[in-house]
Amino acid sequence: MRIAALALLPLLAVPAAADLAQDAFQWAADIIDGNSAPAPKSDDVHIMDGWKWTDCGLPTDAITIENIELSPDPPKPGKNLTVTVHGTANEKIKEGAYADVTVKLGLIKLIQKRFDVCEEARNANASIQCPIEKGDYTVVQEVALPKEIPQDGRANISAKFVVNVRGYTADDDDMVCLDLAVDFTNPDKFW
Repeated sequence: MRIAALALLPLLAVPAAADLAQDAFQWAADIIDGNSAPAPKSDDVHIMDGWKWTDCGLPTDAITIENIELSPDPPKPGKNLTVTVHGTANEKIKEGAYADVTVKLGLIKLIQKRFDVCEEARNANASIQCPIEKGDYTVVQEVALPKEIPQDGRANISAKFVVNVRGYTADDDDMVCLDLAVDFTNPDKFW
């Protein structure tokens, strides 16, 4: 399977997290333990209809996420989801950079996987390839969301997905920290 991103490994890692999240959505359709992370900056929690994202990174991170857009917004089961991530590489990203991605459904951890960011970019034939020079970038990824994702909150089925991305440089320094949450049961009244 080609790994590609809803969870969004920012910039190069976006394609990896999207397919991983897609797999988790599919798996959960057939059937938040939170990771320790620095407290988010108060102006870095972005809430939209049915979803939110948080830049949980530090000012010294190698990548800064400026904005994330989903279309359609809110996401809809059975439809294609286009994820657009705008960010800045604050330093050169070299071979060996990696990201740990966790996808949860409520309190249940569905998937946890480590991705080689540069390898994923090559496999996805991404427009951005390693080494990544300093600068501003936009990454767009399309994901097919399974129609079986639970949508009806009255059925007592949770469909609140949480994706945690923790990225590191080849030197094991913090590269990016991102949390994304999507609620398919009641997109108009998120959280």
